[in-house]
Order: sequence, then C-alpha cells, then structure tokens
Amino acid sequence: MIPAAAATNSFYQVLFALLAGILVIVILTTKFRLHPFFALLIASLVTGLGINLSLPEVVTFMKEGFGNIMKSLGFIIVLGTALGVVLEKNGSTTVMANYILKKIGNKFPALAMSITGFVVGLPVFCDSGFIVLSGLNSSLAKRTGTRVVVMAVSMATGLYSVHCLITPHPGVSSAAALIGASYGKLIIAGIVIAIPAMIIGYLYAVYAGSKYPLPEREENIITEQQKELPSTLQAFLPVIIPVLLIAIRAFITIDLSGAKTWLQAIGILGDPIISLSAGIVLALTANGLSDKKQVNQWLQEAAEKAGGILVIIGAGGSFGAILGASHVGVHLSEALPLASMGILFPFLLTAMLKTAQGSSTVAIITAASIIQPLLPVLGFATPDGKLLCVLAMGAGSMMVSHANDAYFWVIAKFEKIDMPTMLKVYSVATVLMGLVTLLMVYILSLVLL
Repeated sequence: MIPAAAATNSFYQVLFALLAGILVIVILTTKFRLHPFFALLIASLVTGLGINLSLPEVVTFMKEGFGNIMKSLGFIIVLGTALGVVLEKNGSTTVMANYILKKIGNKFPALAMSITGFVVGLPVFCDSGFIVLSGLNSSLAKRTGTRVVVMAVSMATGLYSVHCLITPHPGVSSAAALIGASYGKLIIAGIVIAIPAMIIGYLYAVYAGSKYPLPEREENIITEQQKELPSTLQAFLPVIIPVLLIAIRAFITIDLSGAKTWLQAIGILGDPIISLSAGIVLALTANGLSDKKQVNQWLQEAAEKAGGILVIIGAGGSFGAILGASHVGVHLSEALPLASMGILFPFLLTAMLKTAQGSSTVAIITAASIIQPLLPVLGFATPDGKLLCVLAMGAGSMMVSHANDAYFWVIAKFEKIDMPTMLKVYSVATVLMGLVTLLMVYILSLVLL
C-alpha cells in the first residue's frame, strides 16, 4: 500500500528525488569510495524522504525490499559463489583452460583465451577469473609471440560477456529477481547473446591491440601445485550440469504437481538452489574430499565473499522498494514516450549508471529498481518481455568500463598495461560489446514479441 503523502507527489518532486538518489550513489561510490551497500542505503533514505515518506515509513519499505530480494536471490548468490570458489581452488578452472588452449591455443591464441574466459566465467566472477587465468595468459603470450594486450583484452572480454548477462552473477541475477524474469530462460538466452559480445571483444582486441608493441614482462606462469587435478570431464561437469538442469526446468510449462515422476524429478533438480548444490557436490568430489579442513576453508571463503555481494543486492532491493512507493512508473510514463522506446530505455539507463559509477552490479540493480514499475508502459509485462528487459540492462551494464571500474584496474595491474592503452583497447571494446548485445536483444525481441 502506497502512503497518501507519496501518492500526491508531483512529477517534478518525484524526478528530483530520483535524481538525488542516483547522484548520491554516484558521488559516494566514486568520489568517496564508499561501499555500495551504504551508498544505496543513504540513497534510499534521501529518495524516501524526498517523496514525503516519514522516516518510519522509509525504514519499513527498506526492510520489505531487503527481505524480498533476499528471499528470491540469497541462496542462489551464496551457492553460485561457492561453486566458483571451489572450481577455482581445486584446479578445475586450470583444467578447463588447459583443455581449451590445447585444442586451439597454438593457432589462435587470443581466441583460445577469449573462449577460456567465456567458459570459466560461467560460474566464476570476472575479476576472480581474470586473476586465476592471468598466469596462463602470460605463458601462452610468451610461447606464441602474441602481444599481451591482445591476449589480455580477449580473455577479459570473454569473462565480461557472461558476467553481465548470465545468472548466477550478482547484477543480472538481481535484475531478474526484481523484474521477475525466468532464471532458466535467462541462462539460455544470455549464453546465446553473450557469444557475439565475446566475439566482437576478441576481434577488436586483435585489431586495436596489434598496434602496440609487446611490453617486457616478468615470468608469471601458474604452476599446477595440486597433488591431483580433476580430469577434463570432472572439471566441466560442475558447470554443465547446473546450466542444463536449470535450462530444462525453465521450458517445462505444465503443472508438475500432477505430472509423471520423472518430470517432477526434473522440476526439483532444475530449481537453481538444487542444481547449484549439485554442481558444488560435483566440484568437491572431483579430486576427492580427503582434506576436509581445506574444503571448509574454501566454503568459508565463499560464504564471506557472497556476504559482501548479498548486502549490496539487499540494499538495491531497499532502494527499489522506495522507488515503488514513489509511483515513479506512473509519473515517468506520463511525462516520457516510454512506450516507443522499448529496450532502448533500460539499455541507456543502465549504461548511464555504469559509466558514471563504475560497477556493473550496482548499475543494473539500480536500473532494475527504477524500471520494475515501468514494465507495463514499456511493453515488458509478459514473461518474454521481462527477459528482454533484463538482457537489455545487461547490455547497458557492459558500457563503458573505464577508470572507475575495479575490473579495469585488475586487468591493467595483472597484465602491466598502461592506462591509455587500456582506454583505447579495452574500454572501446566494452562499448562495442554493449552495442552488439543490444542489437542481439533487438533481434530476439522480433522473435519473441
């Protein structure tokens, strides 16, 4: 129920409160380097008070928004993070990378690193994946005589393409939860759309990066110190099985309560919580569970890492609840020709937020909070419409990655690439990735709508 005080606000008051909230997020996260949780928390208070909600009402909406997003997304983020950490720690990411490099690395080394980033990035966050694969990237660059910037940007964009489009990565997962899109269909559509984004990132890295000389580098080769690495099949299964189970479940449209036993089993196994748990079990048993202390340390690290992500997502849910109380959807739909903008509006909004404050996760969560009440006006109230809206925001969250993005500096630091080169090669690549992804979403919309 919307309080009467908020329901009587004018368009300009709501717009001012909304812009003030966004400005608070941008300034606090960029200029003052404040943790996004606190920035979103303060933005919620500023926006809520700006639309004439009383302080108790603001707190109530914030609690409800936080709780709702945790209910729908909490387990998925924790389990997805745990799967990525275990695959990284037990050597599965190294095995997957080596397999891809063995197949195509010598002839097309940059393409091999792009595909490696894409595959490893399915369960592993882009910054962690880049750090893990950096040594392999360096080794292959030296062995093949390929420029480091070409190899690094190819791998970085491969990781980035899935990070912005596919659950269980936090930004797109949060957007799906806020918007109400199907996780399973998002995985399938996200993978399909992320492939062209990966390809354009690779092609531009080869084109632009080839203009730069190969810098001198220190030897930095990952050595396989694990006593026993998983086999290739064992390394890939924890990634493939959850993706398949969730995807299959997404396309079962019948009521499972009265269905045959095998369909009910697929429905249960295809729940993201169950399928991700199965992936973790497969990853943990890939090279044995002899060292239980080490396994406990991995899971502890995963829980702590997920906690930092969850508080940001929860604060995003709080901000979304405040925006819902402001009737921002009604006001914007009356003032702007949103019906004619379609996927362009969520794309541009997310791109603006991403470019301004740097974090793809914060950008897409904030954008989803604003767009959720606008779904009917934009024409995205149907399940397919919600899917397209999330993918359009994912495209926007790719651009523009530059000096205010932590991932930008991970790439530059680990590969020793200077900032002008990063801006000319990597940052431009993210712009092209976002535009190509938007084009793919538009093509998909012609099929679905």
